[in-house]
Amino acid sequence: MDPVNQALAEIDPPLAAEQSAPSVVSAPPTPIESRLAMPAQNLFKFDSRQRRRLAAPQLAITPWLSRLVAFGGGAALTVHGGLEMYKVIDVGGVTTLKWALLGLFVLNFSWIALSFSSSIVGTAMLLRRRPPSVAPSQLSARTAVVMPIYNETPSRVFAALQVIFEDVETTGLGENFDWFFLSDTTNPDIWIAEERAFIGVRRRLGALGARVFYRRREKNTSRKAGNIADFVSRWGGAYAHMVVLDADSLMTGATIVQLAAAMESDPDSGIIQTLPLIINRNTLFARVQQFAARIYGPVIAAGLSAWMGRDGNYWGHNAIIRTEAFARYCGLPDLRGRPPWGGHILSHDFVEAALMRRAGYAVYMLPTLGGSYEESPPSLIDLSIRDRRWCQGNLQHIRVLFGRGFHWATRQHFLTGIFGYLTSPLWLLQLLVGIALVFQASYFRPEYFTSEFTLFPVWPRFDAERSLELFELTMGILLAPKLFGLIVAIRDPDTRRGSGGVAGLLVSTLFEVVLSALLAPIMMLIQTGHVVHIVFGFDTGWDPQRRDDGSVPFAAIVRRHRSHVALGVLSLVAGLLISPSLVAWMSPTIAGLILAIPISWLTSQRWLGLVFRRAGLLATPEETTPPPVAKRARALSKVLARAGEDETNGLLAIHGDPELRELHEEWLPARRPRQRGQITADRAVAEAKLADAETIEDAVQWLNRGERLVTLGDRALISMAARLPRRAKGEASAKGDAGAEA
Repeated sequence: MDPVNQALAEIDPPLAAEQSAPSVVSAPPTPIESRLAMPAQNLFKFDSRQRRRLAAPQLAITPWLSRLVAFGGGAALTVHGGLEMYKVIDVGGVTTLKWALLGLFVLNFSWIALSFSSSIVGTAMLLRRRPPSVAPSQLSARTAVVMPIYNETPSRVFAALQVIFEDVETTGLGENFDWFFLSDTTNPDIWIAEERAFIGVRRRLGALGARVFYRRREKNTSRKAGNIADFVSRWGGAYAHMVVLDADSLMTGATIVQLAAAMESDPDSGIIQTLPLIINRNTLFARVQQFAARIYGPVIAAGLSAWMGRDGNYWGHNAIIRTEAFARYCGLPDLRGRPPWGGHILSHDFVEAALMRRAGYAVYMLPTLGGSYEESPPSLIDLSIRDRRWCQGNLQHIRVLFGRGFHWATRQHFLTGIFGYLTSPLWLLQLLVGIALVFQASYFRPEYFTSEFTLFPVWPRFDAERSLELFELTMGILLAPKLFGLIVAIRDPDTRRGSGGVAGLLVSTLFEVVLSALLAPIMMLIQTGHVVHIVFGFDTGWDPQRRDDGSVPFAAIVRRHRSHVALGVLSLVAGLLISPSLVAWMSPTIAGLILAIPISWLTSQRWLGLVFRRAGLLATPEETTPPPVAKRARALSKVLARAGEDETNGLLAIHGDPELRELHEEWLPARRPRQRGQITADRAVAEAKLADAETIEDAVQWLNRGERLVTLGDRALISMAARLPRRAKGEASAKGDAGAEA
C-alpha cells in the first residue's frame, strides 16, 4: 500500500477498503448534458402579469409584527436620536456646519438603530422553544451539489466535497444527489492538480464515484455567476434543485438532506439559505471573527429571517436553489458601461434573489437549521482584499436598486449592502465636521449671523450634558446586539459549555468588544479608500482568496497601514493643538489608527491565536467539539497535501504519468480545426520552445505560465512534450531547477 493510502487507512479504514471497488476513473468527467435555457433578464422591464401564481398560498404568511418592531422601532429610535442631536447643537442657533453634523449623525444613527431593533426580534425568536428537526426518510427529486473553484488548493476542496458526499451517504439518501466540481482555474499547475485530485476522489469512492463529476471552463466569463450559469445551462435540466457551495464550505449530510426535503415540501420556494458558521480558524483576527459570528451572528440572522419572511436574500453559497426557476428567471445581464460600475454584476447573489422573488418564488432563510459551515479571512489585510471586491459589487447595486418589479424588501437588501460600505465615509465625514466645529470655535471667528434674520448672534456651542447622554445612548444601541447574543449563548447549555462557561463567554466578549473598537477606525479608512477608488473608476479584478492561516509578512503590513498610522498621529497632534477635550472624544479612533501596524500584525499571528485557544478564550462549541465533517475534512486534506500534488508542475505531472496524460487528453473539450493563418502568440512560442527543448526539464524551465496553459490545452503540444526525455540523474545543467516557475 502506498503512503497516501496507508495514511487514509489510519484515518478511516472503511474508506481504504473502497480501493477494491470497481474503478470509475475512466468514466467521462461530466454526465450527459440536459440543457436549460437561461436568458439574461431585463432589470428595468417587467410585466407583473408574468409573475407566477402561488402553488401553496397557505405558506405565504407575511411577518407584519416582526416588520413593525424592526422598522417601526428603528424609525422611532432614529427620530428620537435626531431630536436629541438637534437639542445638543441648538444652543444659540444652528449653523451650516451644525446642520451638516446633524444630517450625517441621523444617517449613521439610523443604521445602528435598525440593527438594534432587528436584533430584538432575533433575540425573541431564539429564546422561544423550537421543535427538533425531523430527518426525512425519502426524497423524490434529484439534487446537484456544486462547488465552484478558482485557483484553490486542490487537497482542501476535494477533501471537503468528498467528506460531504460521505456524510450524505450515511443518511441513506445519497442516490438522490450528484456532485460537481466546477472549475474556473486559470493556473496550469492547479488545473492538473485538480484532475489528479478528481481521479483520487473517484478511486477512493469506488463505484459511488460515478456520481462525482468535474468540469473546467477555459474562460471564466462572468466569474462565479457565469460558472454556475454554465452548469445550469448544460446540466440543470437533470436536477430539480442544486445546493451551491463555496470553496471553503462544509455542510453535514443531514443539513443537505433537510434542505432538499424543505424544497420539495414547499413548491413556491426558490432559494432557501442556511446560516454558515465560521470554523477552523487559528489566527487571532480570524478567531475574533469566528467568536463574533457564533455568539452574535445567530441573533442578527434570526432577526433578519423573522422580518424578511419569504422576501429574503441569498448569500451565494450554502443554500439550495430550484434549478428550473433559476434558469428561467435569474439570468444576469451585464450592466452598461465599464467596470467598476458597469460590466459583470459582482455581487450576483443579491440580484439573483431579487429576480427569483420578482418571479413569484419565495426566498427565505433557515437560521436555526445548523450543520452549515465556512471559513473566514485569516488577517485584516486578507479581509480588506475580499472587502474591496464586495464593496464594488454592493455599490453596483445603486444601479440595480430601482429595477422594475422588485419587492420593497429586495430594495431594502440592496440598501443594506450599499450602506454597509457608505457608512464608513459617512462616519469619517461626521468626524471631520465635528473637528471643524471645534477648530472653528477655537481659532476662527464663528458664523455669528446666519442667512436667516435674527436679533441675536449664533454662538457655536453645544449642550455638553445632552451630548454625553446621546453618546451613551448611541453606544448602548451599538453594543446591544452583542449583549443579546451573549444572553442567548449563556441560556443555551451547549453553547455555554462549548464557549468556556459563563466566565469564558464574558471575558471573550469583553476582549472582542475592545479589539473591534480598535479595528473599527482602521476598517473605516480601508472601506472609505475602497469607495473612493470605485467612485474614481478603478476596477478590483478577482483574485483568489488566501484561506490558510499563514501569517502576513510584516513588511506588507507596514506598507498597508503606514498611511493609517500617519493619519492617526496627525489627528493626535491637531487635536492637542485645538482642544484636549477633542483628543479625549476621539481617543478610540486615534488609538486604533496609531496602533494599526502592531494590531494588524499581532492579530494575523497564528501562534497568538493558539495562545488564546489554549487559554480557553474566544472559544466556540464547534471548536471545543468539532463537527465530525470538519475533523474528517481537515484530516483528509492533510493526508492529500502530504502527497505533494498541489505544488507539482503540471507539465511534469502529465509527462511522468501516462494514465493521467491519457485521461487529461480525453477530457479536453473538442475543438474546431484551426483555420490556417490563425495562430496565437502563446501557442506559436510554446510550439517553438517545445521544438527546441532537448528534455522535458528544458520545456518546464522555458515555458511561462501562459504558454504552459496553452500547451496543456492542446493535444498536439502535449504530444510534443510527452516525447521529450527526462534529464538523466546527476547530469550537470545550468538551466536551473526543473520545477522552477517562469
